[in-house]
Amino acid sequence: MNVAKIQEILKDEPKFRAKQVYEAVFAKFAENWDEVTTLSKELREKLQAEAPLDIKAEFIESGDKDTVKAVIEMEGGKVETVLMRHEDGRNSVCVSSQIGCALGCKFCYTGQHGFVRNLDSYEIVEQVLLFARYLKKFNERVSNVVYMGMGEPFLNYEEVMKSVKFLNDEDTFNIGARKISISTAGIIDGIKRFAKEPLQVNLALSLHAPNQGIRNELMPISKNYRYDALLEAVAEYIKRTNRKVLLEYVLIRNINDSEECALELVNVLKVKLGRLFTVNLVSYNPTGKYQPSSPETMTAFKRILEKEGIETVQRFSFGRDIKAACGQLARGN
Repeated sequence: MNVAKIQEILKDEPKFRAKQVYEAVFAKFAENWDEVTTLSKELREKLQAEAPLDIKAEFIESGDKDTVKAVIEMEGGKVETVLMRHEDGRNSVCVSSQIGCALGCKFCYTGQHGFVRNLDSYEIVEQVLLFARYLKKFNERVSNVVYMGMGEPFLNYEEVMKSVKFLNDEDTFNIGARKISISTAGIIDGIKRFAKEPLQVNLALSLHAPNQGIRNELMPISKNYRYDALLEAVAEYIKRTNRKVLLEYVLIRNINDSEECALELVNVLKVKLGRLFTVNLVSYNPTGKYQPSSPETMTAFKRILEKEGIETVQRFSFGRDIKAACGQLARGN
């Protein structure tokens, strides 16, 4: 699917024609131009020949049917995106913002396979569109979008924000800003810039450590974006926006899951952030090097945080059996 080509074909058409096309493709989720009967037969044939709506993708469904991973063919490689179907009726799409990732986090499969290129805004939107079409068959819609797939969103800031605004537009997907979340590994400049955005989109931070040393071991980015400076940027974001931040913390056996780590995390978060944050504990999904913490260790870690007044949730792992869980996405593997 080539949105730029669609726009080129429509440039000499009346302005209302583009609105008809966008409504058909991005609000009603047409998969073939023959479905768009508001257009003339001649225009439909031209669009079908030069800008077909096909999205080349392979679907892989988890055993419990709650997760669907799609591997989409794009210029320069393949991109993986994930649909998570929640018990409460929410349908969340986890989108990728890059082909690969340059950050090289030690616990992340994506980071172990290098960086190819940034995705443009429509390539990000295309991932949501694919699952919007999929859900249409069940009379369901995409309710939430999380930028937690392949790549670092704040290293592709412009295109990511273009895609957010497109998804939020009432004339297209009409997904509420508060139902869109962007996760960063800790790009401080990006956090500061994001704080100035008028949309009430959620911020998530991949923290994963209670101090500089452990974060250095897990996330090479920490050497350039120091731990204290990162939390100061998050504190500034909270002060400016008055919005709660989600702090993601992957628990890895004998690395960051001890009682001492939990207590150190409590102290640093209370001092640096004070309020308006939630810690999201995530079970490490094996990617080769480390081992996940035991359920008992995770429970003990969570209890320490809660006892100290830290709001804490524990993420259910979607799609581990199809390598669709957190940190397991790759370039079509």
